[in-house]
Amino acid sequence: MKLELKNLSHTYEVEVLHDLTFELNKYKSIAIIGVSGSGKSTLIRIMSGMEKPTNGDVFINEMNVNEEAYKKKVGFVFQNHNLFPHLSLLRNITLVLEKTRGKTKVEAEAMALKYLNLLHLHDQTHKLPKNVSGGQAQRASIARALSIDPDIIFLDEPTSSLDPILTHEVLTAVEELRDSGKEFIFVTHVLSFVRDFADYVIFMYDGKIYEHGLPVMLDEPKTNELKEFMKKVR
Repeated sequence: MKLELKNLSHTYEVEVLHDLTFELNKYKSIAIIGVSGSGKSTLIRIMSGMEKPTNGDVFINEMNVNEEAYKKKVGFVFQNHNLFPHLSLLRNITLVLEKTRGKTKVEAEAMALKYLNLLHLHDQTHKLPKNVSGGQAQRASIARALSIDPDIIFLDEPTSSLDPILTHEVLTAVEELRDSGKEFIFVTHVLSFVRDFADYVIFMYDGKIYEHGLPVMLDEPKTNELKEFMKKVR
């Protein structure tokens, strides 16, 4: 993956990203870490094309993330599964494929079942989200993101609302996708997952990139901000 941030800033009521310029090449799985309020979720939403930055540009694999062609190449998994509560796990996926990818009902169902099976949900397909565990619902959300066959999958704290057992369940499912040929950009507070799954780590603090490097940097932080962060999350 090639990632370029050019003079990137973003403001809500206050500026949450401060003039980020950054370039990265060749890594397939990038973790973004930092304390709450550091700007990491805003950054990942902009990278995915879900939000437009106030200023600056983001290019991933030579494409501007605001282009519609790029947006069709990405899948997004939210902090909470974000499934339609009145639809079965299966229908949550087939509806997206029919409405946004023009698939027939038969084609959509075949693709949905493929990814639900891949995420070990073959026996839950006709259940509503409220009738499965949090981990199963989040795995269904990952299956939905995969079903559109994206080049890049974004995950924004996909286990933030789950207990440790369900967190392990979801992250294990993600790790099983390592050889799928997809690229990943993810935000998480689970550092064991960062160490296992990330090729590269970006540490954010106060809307800026304070430190970045291979996962080994977590063992030898250079900035005081990362040192303090590591003390709190170990």
